[in-house]
Amino acid sequence: MHIAIKDVKEENCICDALILPFVEDGPNPYVSLKPSAGKLIDKIRKKEFKGSLNEVLLVPAPEDMKPGRILFLGLGKKDALTAEKIRQAGGKALSYLRDMEMKNTALSTPFFGHLKQSPVHFVEGALLGLYTYRKYKNENHAKTISSLVLITKPSKDLSFSLRKTEVIASSVAFAKDLVNAPANDMTPADLADAARSLKQKNITVKVLEKKDIRKIGMGAFLAVSHGSKELPKFIVAEYRGIRKPPVVLVGKSITFDSGGLSLKPSDGMEKMKYDMAGGAAVLGVMKAAAELKLPVHLICLLPATENLPGGSAVKPGDVVRSISGKTVEIANTDAEGRLSVADAIEYAKRFKPKAIIDIATLTGACAIAFGGEVAAMMGNDRKLLDEFRKAGEETYERVWELPLFDEYKEYLKSDIADIRNIGTRIGSLMASAYFLYEFAGQAPWVHIDIAGTAWVEKDRPYIPKGASGIGVRLILNLIERLQ
Repeated sequence: MHIAIKDVKEENCICDALILPFVEDGPNPYVSLKPSAGKLIDKIRKKEFKGSLNEVLLVPAPEDMKPGRILFLGLGKKDALTAEKIRQAGGKALSYLRDMEMKNTALSTPFFGHLKQSPVHFVEGALLGLYTYRKYKNENHAKTISSLVLITKPSKDLSFSLRKTEVIASSVAFAKDLVNAPANDMTPADLADAARSLKQKNITVKVLEKKDIRKIGMGAFLAVSHGSKELPKFIVAEYRGIRKPPVVLVGKSITFDSGGLSLKPSDGMEKMKYDMAGGAAVLGVMKAAAELKLPVHLICLLPATENLPGGSAVKPGDVVRSISGKTVEIANTDAEGRLSVADAIEYAKRFKPKAIIDIATLTGACAIAFGGEVAAMMGNDRKLLDEFRKAGEETYERVWELPLFDEYKEYLKSDIADIRNIGTRIGSLMASAYFLYEFAGQAPWVHIDIAGTAWVEKDRPYIPKGASGIGVRLILNLIERLQ
């Protein structure tokens, strides 16, 4: 979708549909429009349109106006208006107009200024909401939006903000494409190719093969891969936008998770292609950081493998040795993500990082605790945790901090190894993070569990059903806060 800025009167903007935002409890903000438009607005608002959040009504425009139609768009109550609600309205409006085959659209923006809000939030929601995954659909005439005109005076600040928003939305779409891809087309090798596709002047990508992984001593990560014929890949991508200690992002990258010999139930297993959503998110972050030329040093680590119940698969009760030297009793092969992420966290410490952030679809317990509304957050660095919370509020990719009390170590006590990879069902969300904490040690570290938020079961205003792309906007916001 092409986005343009034009300083033109609403009635003179040639488009298929002109979007007029309204609040639920306010007067008509469009008194400067032609009298015919004022009469139409008064008539519509009396009975047909209240202005409730995400309410839409498409009507023919008066004949003396150049837009073909007018979309009445509700923003809800004025006093409750937030950037998130404007994002939602943007997603709702543009996806609705797309479905109504309105290709060229325009948005009246002065009302946003009156509300002390930016139209950029609307554009962000629109871009995110228009995402579709059609790779395997035989569609000759897919419905699309060709253009969106913002009716306002041009400015450098607005142009910059719009370009930034377009880059971030494109990076979210990149991550979503990786997650939505079926596992037969998103193997560890395919994920490595996706990482290589980002290579440019300031991005380098190195892929460690099985022999390299074994030589380094990543026995925990390697154990997860034993049941699959697909070879594991340990992907190391680096963006150097500044010469300072890096922020290391670790993304869980299980490209399909059957649970291994601790087999998952068949119901819903087809969605376990999304178990690499953490890895997809960190690649999306790197893509955006490079395109925006952010002054940050980023290293992304993706321990990529499948978790399958083959003849050589790791067995419950097996003991493996991690790169740190710690031995791990594998009590449940479906607690595989923490094995691969733990080795990656230990590997990250060799870079002497400013911070280590891991993002993972780690536990079903996270989804049980929080549903699909919030990601669990745990860590050992107060500033990082606080900044993540602020980033979550601003992007509405919300996080909720949970404790890492020393008592949780007892939940993971093993009779035969240094640590077990799983405790009991009681406290399992915190225990899973404490397992990672054992490997992070004193390095500044935060863990984000996106098990409940990485996949949505039904359309939301700007998040279509499927991969949510969570983590890209959240982590980019955090990175900017750390500068």
